[in-house]
Amino acid sequence: QVQLVESGGGLVQAGGSLRLSCAASGRSFSSYTMGWFRQAPGKERAFVAAINWSGAHTTYADSVKGRFTISRDNAKNTVYLQMNSLKPEDTAVYYCAADYSIVVVTTALEYNQWGQGTQVTVSL
Repeated sequence: QVQLVESGGGLVQAGGSLRLSCAASGRSFSSYTMGWFRQAPGKERAFVAAINWSGAHTTYADSVKGRFTISRDNAKNTVYLQMNSLKPEDTAVYYCAADYSIVVVTTALEYNQWGQGTQVTVSL
């Protein structure tokens, strides 16, 4: 198992950028597919992006394609989410998640390790 801690959230104006980080502790971080999800008030948790164990394969929600980039540094046990051209509708709590699998999945139920979340607020 891995333990996950997100950081990097905050308040930003529309059009701005933020980079979220998710630091993992525990063994075999490089064996995990990593994902980012978000949950806005009153809405279900939604998939944002995922990356396979090597970083060679990534996938994104349509709503963030071309604006967000997921990456990982296995030497640092960290996964990142670079968010550019932020919009008010990106406002949510962002969660990092880990799935002990080589398959990149996009459904929350597939992930069995979660961080505590970090708030991202985008103002007009």
